[in-house]
Amino acid sequence: MRLRPTLRLRLTLLNGVLLVGAGAILVLLAWLLVRDALRPTDELLPGTTVVLADGSTLEAAAWQQRLVDAASGELLAKGLAALLAIGIVGVVGAYAVAGRALRPLHQVTATARRLGETTLDQRIGYSGADDEVAELADTFDAMLDRIAAAFEAQRRFVANASHELRTPLAVMRTEIDVTLSDDEADTAEYRRMATVVRDASERANGLVDALLVLARSEAQAGQRLGRRSEFDLAAGTVNALSAVRREVERIKLAVQTSLKPAPVVGDPGLLDRLAGNLIENAVRYNHLHGRLWVHTGSDGQRSWLVVGNTGFEVDPADVPGLFEPFRRGGRERTGARGSGLGLSIVRAVCDAHCGTVTAVAQPGGGLEVTVSLPAAGAAIR
Repeated sequence: MRLRPTLRLRLTLLNGVLLVGAGAILVLLAWLLVRDALRPTDELLPGTTVVLADGSTLEAAAWQQRLVDAASGELLAKGLAALLAIGIVGVVGAYAVAGRALRPLHQVTATARRLGETTLDQRIGYSGADDEVAELADTFDAMLDRIAAAFEAQRRFVANASHELRTPLAVMRTEIDVTLSDDEADTAEYRRMATVVRDASERANGLVDALLVLARSEAQAGQRLGRRSEFDLAAGTVNALSAVRREVERIKLAVQTSLKPAPVVGDPGLLDRLAGNLIENAVRYNHLHGRLWVHTGSDGQRSWLVVGNTGFEVDPADVPGLFEPFRRGGRERTGARGSGLGLSIVRAVCDAHCGTVTAVAQPGGGLEVTVSLPAAGAAIR
């Protein structure tokens, strides 16, 4: 192991320098005080002598100087010895204390090194004092929770996308194999097979398109949009309603609209898809003789789009799950009508445009979705 300026070593050296420096200052002050205090002969007359214990006499000034030198030398010798001992004990103690205090950091490093797709369940689980290190360990564990949730969501997304794509492909292959194995198949049978294959391919193509839009929207979340121009949510809603007119007439929906100007700035393609997905979902998950209401407006700071519909009953606890990919009615399932990406795309588009989207389950069944985006005059350019 190479010697490197680790945090533990730096803390130890800092503690040692501070401790030795403080001790040196104290020894110096004691030395100065002793030299200043041991001057009793200053108050005697010049030429005064003192009688020593061995009977000899010595001038008081000389005796005082010898006394001061002896006391100062002894003080310095013992003070430096004590300072050396205190420094050694302080450095060793600081090294041990710093190592214990920084142990969670080593756990963070070791955990990070062990992390992998199959070890995301590992956590630090720090149980020491409630200090900055504990805060760091808890933050790291929370980050691992978010990463694990993201990996799990991605696994579920890939599995569901694979299943959704496999279903129409399996339908096409089955129809083709069955028809080709029938030696008596006529033109009508081949036409029926072609119709089934076309419908399945359209479903697969629609799913691929939705996945591409979702990926494009999520890629622009929190970043500067590639395309920015003014877009009116009311105009996008009119186009979306026009696209589903036949289905609305088929199931005899009562449509109520209040379309006031709702100007925003962003990617027109994504914003048009946002309005289209909300309207399509409101029609697709409605029932015969149901209701559909759409409102748009702006207050100068925010522009909004509200799309509500009747339909099957939605548990309020399932509402947050509606914005997850391949979740329909709060339930994860495949092979049902729609791709299950409509509201996921809406949320991704809102995130890309610094907006919000909320949904509220309606009493008796149905859902009301509200999209709020920065108005054109208040949008960040």
